[in-house]
Amino acid sequence: MDSSETREEESGSKDSNETNRLLPIPSPPSSTQDDEEAAFDSREKILIVDADSASTLDVDGDQVPPFSWKKLWLFTGPGFLMSIAFLDPGNLEGDLQSGAVAGYSLLWLLMWATVMGLLIQLLSARVGVATGRHLAELCREEYPNWARFVLWFMAEVALIGADIQEVIGSAIAIQILSHGVLPLWAGVIITALDCFIFLFLENYGVRKLEAVFAVLIATMALSFAWMFGDTQPSGKELLVGILVPRLSSKTIRQAVGVVGCVIMPHNVFLHSALVQSRNIDPKKKGRVQEALNYYSIESSVALLVSFMINLFLTTVFAKGFYGTKQANSIGLVNAGQYLQEKYGGGYLPILYIWGIGLLAAGQSSTITGTYAGQFIMGGFLNLPMKKWLRALITRSCAIVPTMIVALIFNTSEASLDILNEWLNVLQSIQIPFALIPLLTLVSKEQVMGVFRIGPVLERLAWTVAALVMVINGYLLLDFFVSEVKGLLFGFLVFTGTAAYVAFIIYLITRGSDLSSNCFSLEMSKRYSNPGN
Repeated sequence: MDSSETREEESGSKDSNETNRLLPIPSPPSSTQDDEEAAFDSREKILIVDADSASTLDVDGDQVPPFSWKKLWLFTGPGFLMSIAFLDPGNLEGDLQSGAVAGYSLLWLLMWATVMGLLIQLLSARVGVATGRHLAELCREEYPNWARFVLWFMAEVALIGADIQEVIGSAIAIQILSHGVLPLWAGVIITALDCFIFLFLENYGVRKLEAVFAVLIATMALSFAWMFGDTQPSGKELLVGILVPRLSSKTIRQAVGVVGCVIMPHNVFLHSALVQSRNIDPKKKGRVQEALNYYSIESSVALLVSFMINLFLTTVFAKGFYGTKQANSIGLVNAGQYLQEKYGGGYLPILYIWGIGLLAAGQSSTITGTYAGQFIMGGFLNLPMKKWLRALITRSCAIVPTMIVALIFNTSEASLDILNEWLNVLQSIQIPFALIPLLTLVSKEQVMGVFRIGPVLERLAWTVAALVMVINGYLLLDFFVSEVKGLLFGFLVFTGTAAYVAFIIYLITRGSDLSSNCFSLEMSKRYSNPGN
């Protein structure tokens, strides 16, 4: 009897050990895990439910559920928030300058640049869905402290540069719509209040916030489509511009600007966090793949809409100003006045249509900038902090320098144009520090498990990244050759460039030989199939 009980206990112990081996018992949460703040709380996430065959899907986590329009609607949102970075005032200025200087000839480049941007954003979404963590958090795990602090600093600088352009764009729109009564600095203060609007909307859930952004994007689309209808650009030239690649020495700078505006460093971090607003179990491969499929459709539609808006604006200025004396001097500040002089008033003056579209672009992009700032700071630094306080800090980092800019450059259009060039350069410098970590992590099996990208897609992604970085490198070289004067300034630029290149080389070489840390091992176990 005793020997039988002993054998049963040994058998039970073996079974228990085998079960523990196949299904590891979760370790008690560490203090680090307790303190770590997720992109979205569980109560904030949108639940994705299946109306049919829910029990079957729960049993087989590897099965991808069939396509559902209802579920596509539930997944719709993050891609449209991401697409706002393609429609911010900096991009709109690039559009109008491209149309005024190059006419319809760079529309093909606008289309393919949008496709390249879509590829990068899909990889960002892939990282967020497959790992359950966003890019800034992954960088904190994978890089040593000194490197992650440098990456965080670069991301914050890029965000501040983008935010200054966006806030100034909103302030210009407010100045237009107020008949010039409100100066630029007053528009900056009004725009700064979007931080509190954002915090207010966030309390009502993610879907309410996404609905507000949908209204702002629709406002842009209607405004610029109205302008397109009023000016009636040539349909034939538009079609030729999209289908026939053309590039001349006179339009190189505009071409570089079109491609350079596509990849916004903060937007790469943002999209990987936004996709976590849906409740997806990363342990179920079928659910992860389903989410990736829906996000791919949603992001593609969102960027198609953004491409159409950019297309409207480019062709309006191509029709009105290509080959004119104003072509080389047009910018955000004077674009509305030039449109008014060219096309006059009417029932609804085109000046105010332009102002409404610009205001929608500026307001939406500044709110997403506040959103991105929270994720970047929280992910890299992991500082336990209330959301309102973090939003206030990230908004202040942009508003203070923007207010200084508004006071200094309030009466000078030329100075604002020069400032805009410097801000474009500032953001171009930061692009490698978002792209290299993204492509490094998304191709690592230790991080992505079975959802790592294949060799063909990896080569394509690195090719696109290299192309974007080379194009922005050309922009930087051209800018510094024309602007850098004096021995001391030249020495400082040379020293900074050497350190900049050295850090890029470090990121690339480390990416080829990333060591597997505890997080990587956890992710590898999560996606391995113990039964096979």
